[in-house]
Amino acid sequence: MNLKSSSPTRAFQRSLYPLLRAFILLLCVSAPLLGGEAYLAPHQPDGVALLPPPPAPDSAEQAADLASARAVFKARTPAEQARAETDSSLSLFNFAPAIGLSFQPGKFPKMETLFQCVKTNISDVINIPKDHWKRSRPYELDKELLLGKPESSFSYPSGHSTRGTMQALLLVELFPEKREAILEFGRTIGWDRVLVGKHFPTDVYAGRVLGQAIVRELMANPSFQRDLAEAKSEVQERQPVAVPSR
Repeated sequence: MNLKSSSPTRAFQRSLYPLLRAFILLLCVSAPLLGGEAYLAPHQPDGVALLPPPPAPDSAEQAADLASARAVFKARTPAEQARAETDSSLSLFNFAPAIGLSFQPGKFPKMETLFQCVKTNISDVINIPKDHWKRSRPYELDKELLLGKPESSFSYPSGHSTRGTMQALLLVELFPEKREAILEFGRTIGWDRVLVGKHFPTDVYAGRVLGQAIVRELMANPSFQRDLAEAKSEVQERQPVAVPSR
């Protein structure tokens, strides 16, 4: 008898992966009901108190911000646009080129659970300052900057820059030997949103500040520290062993 997995079996396993992610997300949302502890206190960090207001409409600062957005948008290359479209998904595994080909879905389940829970915890932290300042996006001021579908949320701060910064800083905790490459890609996630007309540069800078603040709050939480330690152990156990060259 052939005991190897058949193609239909592998296809079935792949079909279960989105369901598993949805189940993990449900657990994160319902954690307090199950006796668990959310990683962040409500509305912490407070983006409205932390961040400066964006440039005022019709100000010289706003005009300069828009001019920068136009210049970056017009100078983008096809390769940069393709990269921006890919990393806009905010998949954790977009960091694979920085970490290594072994960084694949399903290999580090504890790590994935950790990041899914963080993703759920920080939605309000990002949306509250967006809804407070209600900044229009660049393509709403200049229709020539519209590329792809419009966004349903406001522009400041950039959610992609916030999440990309947060992802990068936490991945550095798990893969410290890849620190520089990981941090560089985290910055790229935010900047790529300027390339495709979705954000002003100042939106991206604010997102980096908010992302750093989120990580500081997370690292001060004992439950997060415990789960991060478990994810670190998992990564260390499952990392490929380097073979010394002769």
